[in-house]
Amino acid sequence: MELEIETIVVGAGAVGLAIAAELANLGHDVLVIERYGAFGTETSSRNSEVIHAGLYYPQGSLRAKLCVEGRKRLYAFAEDYHVPVNRCGKLLVATNEAEIDQLAIIEGKAIRNGVDDLQRLTAEEARRLEPQIRCVAATLSPSTGIMDSHRLMAAFETRLLEAGGQIVFNSEVTGIAAVSKGEFRVSITSGGEVTSLTCANVVNAAGLGASKIGRMLAAAKPDYAVPGLYPAKGHYFALQSRSPFKHLVYPMPSPDALGIHLTLDMSGAAKFGPDIHWQDDIDYTFVDTDARREVFAREIRRYWPALPEGALIPAYTGIRPKIYPQGAAPADFAIHGEQEHGVRGFIGLYGIESPGLTASLAIAGYVAALLN
Repeated sequence: MELEIETIVVGAGAVGLAIAAELANLGHDVLVIERYGAFGTETSSRNSEVIHAGLYYPQGSLRAKLCVEGRKRLYAFAEDYHVPVNRCGKLLVATNEAEIDQLAIIEGKAIRNGVDDLQRLTAEEARRLEPQIRCVAATLSPSTGIMDSHRLMAAFETRLLEAGGQIVFNSEVTGIAAVSKGEFRVSITSGGEVTSLTCANVVNAAGLGASKIGRMLAAAKPDYAVPGLYPAKGHYFALQSRSPFKHLVYPMPSPDALGIHLTLDMSGAAKFGPDIHWQDDIDYTFVDTDARREVFAREIRRYWPALPEGALIPAYTGIRPKIYPQGAAPADFAIHGEQEHGVRGFIGLYGIESPGLTASLAIAGYVAALLN
């Protein structure tokens, strides 16, 4: 049977679009299927928009390797495609003597990951950069920056379309079957009607929906299990007054989150977050309680004592597509191909949370290598 399309990519978030554009530029006939009416409506547009340097991740992990490579590729791509970025740098701060050892551990991880531009600062040196900071020591990451994630995804879309790829919106994948070796039938629901397409490759980049999509296809290996989804919501508050900061400011991280950090948008406005709220479903409701505001204010005042009273206003929430439950050790990115599940031509991406946006171009190259 003649195939109707060579490669279907499920999901038009940053990672899905980056993969689709990469494959199209390598000569694949690519179709992106997106269930919503626009690209990047979930994880890709509900995050801190930070270009991460690669400080936190275990040596040799996909998160570490793809973050460092992706950060370099992203800055170059942004210049070529005129995507707004600001290499503003980040201060990682130790707010008491006990945290200095943790600062050193993070520095060691970063160096092993190939991050070679970190600078240890005294409290006085940190205050020269950010006069309102309170800390006992800090580490400056000059290659950390911020971006306009929507403009980035628009550039990915442009690259895809220029290479002959296609995107269909308001269309949901409702079934995937391996018809024969080298052929899949993908069922798609759009406008209440169900159609099907045959293709040679399927890339599951559905983010929060990736586990559901992955379970549609029977694995060839009987002991293979699709990673589960454990949604972890994060709240962000905005600063309603003008920000006095020019750098991002990060406290010491917890085991499953990077702490209530201060980030900036492209206009220089400050926002704080995310916290972490484990939940059972995809619920973006902003739970604005006195207790939550108090937790945010207390954590922020550890490094910014001058936070004005009543200065925090609710901004938005995002949901991390975690593939490990609360209390478990953090998981690496899971990018599963034939070696994991035994099905040739099917790539599943699970748990692509931070630094997925930074790593998107490197992830695209990694997936292209698996398929080719």
